[in-house]
Amino acid sequence: MFVGNTKDMPKIDMTPGGAKGAWKQVAVGPEQGWEDYVMRIITLEANGNSPAHRHDWPHINYVISGQGTLMIADKEYTIGAGDCAYVPSNEDHCFTNTGENPLEFICIVPIRGEA
Repeated sequence: MFVGNTKDMPKIDMTPGGAKGAWKQVAVGPEQGWEDYVMRIITLEANGNSPAHRHDWPHINYVISGQGTLMIADKEYTIGAGDCAYVPSNEDHCFTNTGENPLEFICIVPIRGEA
């Protein structure tokens, strides 16, 4: 069993991976008892983005707050609080914050996706 709060979770800078104004917090994963998946909280500052990239695992996303766009396979979607998305394996994708406030979203990946 695990109960936690994001204010107590370390912020991991994602800019070395090519992101701009981005960090993640690992909320639930193997250390908390979830052996196969990892739930992360991703935050993109104003004008922040993930790099356009692809990988061999899918992920599930839920937008907590803010507004932005999600590009999947050359199609752009407007996203905001309450929206969810499934990004399939091996599809190019990119998140971009288009608002003035942080874009925060949950990102769930298989354990191999958390490096």
